[in-house]
Order: sequence, then structure tokens, then C-alpha cells
Amino acid sequence: MENKKFDEIKKSLEEDLKDVEDLKVLDDLRIKYLGKKGLITELNSEIKNVPNEEKKEFGMKVNELKDQFNTFYDSVKERLDQAALNERLEKEAIDISLPSTKVPVGAPHILEKVIEEVEEVFLSMGYDVVDGPEIEEDKYNFEMLNIPKGHPARDAQDTFYIEGEEILLRSQTSPVQVRTMLKGEGKVPIRMICPGKTYRRDDDDASHSHQFMQIEGLLVDKNISLSDLKGTMDVLFKRLFGKDVETRFRPSYYQFTEPSVEVDITCVNCHGKGCNVCKHTGWVTVVGAGVVHPNVLRMSGYDPDVWSGFAFGFGAERLAMMKYDINDIRTFYNADLREAKVFDREDEE
Repeated sequence: MENKKFDEIKKSLEEDLKDVEDLKVLDDLRIKYLGKKGLITELNSEIKNVPNEEKKEFGMKVNELKDQFNTFYDSVKERLDQAALNERLEKEAIDISLPSTKVPVGAPHILEKVIEEVEEVFLSMGYDVVDGPEIEEDKYNFEMLNIPKGHPARDAQDTFYIEGEEILLRSQTSPVQVRTMLKGEGKVPIRMICPGKTYRRDDDDASHSHQFMQIEGLLVDKNISLSDLKGTMDVLFKRLFGKDVETRFRPSYYQFTEPSVEVDITCVNCHGKGCNVCKHTGWVTVVGAGVVHPNVLRMSGYDPDVWSGFAFGFGAERLAMMKYDINDIRTFYNADLREAKVFDREDEE
């Protein structure tokens, strides 16, 4: 009796699935056979009436029916889905003359792009890019840079102090140079640059910000002179602004370099002819630099009779403003996408 019931369900299943041409009909058949009260499902409830020695064989036959239905079902569904897709493709058409929808895409921040350009230049010359803490100790931010107690740079109007006068937000990235030299233990040459945020008490306006990105560099080796610094600056600014850009040094004064210089480049706006940007001089000051002071070398473990070096620093915003003709430093920290759109990726292509 049981075998006859299995045969009847199997025959019914094959007949029902043979000529199915509609997904709705196919789904109704799934309910008919495998639904809560489906023909195959109800067989499971009858297993309690089967003798123990026959239960295993009975269960195997129920599973065979399920597998058979699922095989038929999957095959028919795939055929009907493909037929529906082909029919839709034949009816639908794409009008390639219609204008496409413009999808806004992100782009690197202006400062990020400039910093990456600078990094690429120095990496090509064998420099390392290093980083350091933004919350710094007075020891590294001032003392080991030959800036003694009482120096004007320590004035609370310039520096953000956190704990007394010992812990502060770094006012320059030079502390990273000191930390790098200390790691070198006075024994190895150093070539490094450090881009990073710096903080100083200042009133924000078109040309000043209490927070800005500084890029500092340091080279310590034997027999290093100002001529090496000059060549390095030439390479950097020709790569950033074009091969026609010239550099020049003017004497200056910094606590941590001796001699110290300011680096000027020919104005990228008027190409040296004179304009409002360069105050009609044809030159723009972009870098403070010099030969590393012997005291700085000595405090960091390098013998100034053996080692020498040069250091330099400049603001990333300053370079970006020149490169992209931006006249307000606050543009870099403005979240207004309408302003940022001017410098998106499409303008580069």
C-alpha cells in the first residue's frame, strides 16, 4: 500500500512539472508537494505507523521524493527565469543618446595632495617620512632645540600649554627631528621629513590659523653644508612649481640653526616680474632653514666636530595657496563642498 502511494505521488509530480510555463503555477506546485500540508510533507507524519524494521527504508523513499521534486523544481525555475529575462531584454532598450547621470566622487584634500607631492620628492632622494606626538614635552619642543627658558617663543601667547609649562601642543614639528636623532644615538646619518599638525595661539584670519600643517626636514651626515641645502631646495621647488622656478637664500636667525637662512622662490604668479602677491619684488619667502646648530647636535648625541647637517621647515598651506591660487587659509578647513568642488579630481584630469 505504501509503495503504491509513493508511486502515485511520484507520477503526479512528474506530470505536474512536465509542462509548467508559469512561475506562479510552479510556486503553487511547491506548496502542493512541500507545503505544510503538502503530499510529500504528509508522508513524514505517517512514519509513526510504519513498523520499526521498515522505518529506515520509508524515510529514504520520502527523501528521494523530496530530492526529485527539488531537482525538477530548480530546473524548471531556471528555464522560466531565463525565458523571462530574454523577453524583458527584447522589449527594453537603452537610449545611448540620453545624457548620463553625473555621480559625485570624492577627491584628496588639497593639503593632502601637496603633502604627498612633497613626500614623493624627498622619498626619491632617499629620505624617510616619520611622525611624532602632537602632545609634546617642553624638553623636545624647546630645550633640545636650543631654545632656553625665558625665550619669547615660550610665551603663553604663542604656545598652547596643557600642564604647567612642561606639557604642550607642539608649536612645530621640530621635536620629531630631535626624537629621530636620539634614536640614531649619534652614530648614523639621518635623512627625514615630518609632515604634521602644529598649534600656536593666533587669531584666525585669511593668512593665519591657530592650527596648521608644517613640513620639516633634517639631514645629518658628514661634511654637509649650505650648498647641499640649496641643491635640495632647488630640486623640491622645481618639482612642485616647474623647472623655471629659481631659489635664493637670505640671511636670517633661528635658535636651532647657525647660519640660518630664509629661502625665497620666484613668484609663481608673475614669474618674477612683480605683482601684488610678491609685493612687486618678484620673490616669495617659503622656507626657514639653516645648518643645524652645534648645540642641537650635541644635545642629541651627535658630535658637531664629526657630524653636520641642515634643517628646514615650511607650511603646507602656504605652498597649497601658491600652487592653487587660494587667497584664504580658512578654505582648507571649510566643510563647504561648493568651495572644495573647484579642486576635485576632475580638474586634474
